[in-house]
Amino acid sequence: MVRIGYTMMTEQAGPRELVSHVVGAEETGFDFSVISDHSYPWLASQGHAPYAWSILGAAAQATSRIPLMTYVTCPTYRYHPAVVAQKAATVQILSQGRFRLGLGSGENLNEHIVGAGWPAAHVRLEMLEEAVGIIRRMFTGECVSHHGAHFDVENARLWDLPEESPPIGIAVSGPRSCELAGRSADLLIATEPEQEFLQHFDAHGGAGKPRIGQLPVCYDRDRDAAVARAHDQFRWALGGWKVNAELPGPAGFEQASQHTRPEDVAKAIACGDDVEAVVEAVRPYAEAGFTEVALVQIGGDQQEPFLEWAGAELLPALRDL
Repeated sequence: MVRIGYTMMTEQAGPRELVSHVVGAEETGFDFSVISDHSYPWLASQGHAPYAWSILGAAAQATSRIPLMTYVTCPTYRYHPAVVAQKAATVQILSQGRFRLGLGSGENLNEHIVGAGWPAAHVRLEMLEEAVGIIRRMFTGECVSHHGAHFDVENARLWDLPEESPPIGIAVSGPRSCELAGRSADLLIATEPEQEFLQHFDAHGGAGKPRIGQLPVCYDRDRDAAVARAHDQFRWALGGWKVNAELPGPAGFEQASQHTRPEDVAKAIACGDDVEAVVEAVRPYAEAGFTEVALVQIGGDQQEPFLEWAGAELLPALRDL
């Protein structure tokens, strides 16, 4: 059975609301939760970008059962990997072992703010691999010094260690990142139900490890309202990873998606209150071999009705899948 998760979408709600939403997701019966880690929204209409790690600390205290996870943090530009290790270890302690650290090579949208430039994709993957190695060493509790191609660490140590280190997930978008995930991660993260990703992951050490997907939906009893909201706030998602990783700000995503029509969004995202449409959208992940799928409800002010619908109708149908 595929486990179904809930996404705290930091681009579309404020910090207090996000904590309230994940409390509601736990009460509703979602199997796990994830949180995006952004410094900018994709589109100005989304309107938010609070600090994910503060929210995780609050969520760890406000909930008691639901697992937490970054989806995903980039440990190479805004954050130094040694700092990410400290943050992750702290959240793992606060959540009493419910945290997983999802990592990725990042998007220009979020990482440009520190003025370090934005190198080619292969360089970003090299940086990610080096960062993961540093984080794993930090999780052992040893005093770490490291002088590598991209990072320097001098006598760094985690003084507060959880009983179990957070599992590390790596986001994938092609063969090279899948190979890295297979070698270096405890689980795979993806936003597309590509079976080829899982095959590359398995071939390089990922066999038997969890693999997590993510899927946007837009619940509303009024389907036209759902389509309009999805178009207003989520049309950027149709651009694909190669575009989404490179654009530096919401204005770029506005321009890149200016010709995306509401009907285009409606074809790509399940909109309205049709449970079967969401089941069919999740099905490709299940058939590809994903073990978990995190749902994104589009619209920061529409989480409560979504959670009510999910508890009453959607989750029971997805359990059957």
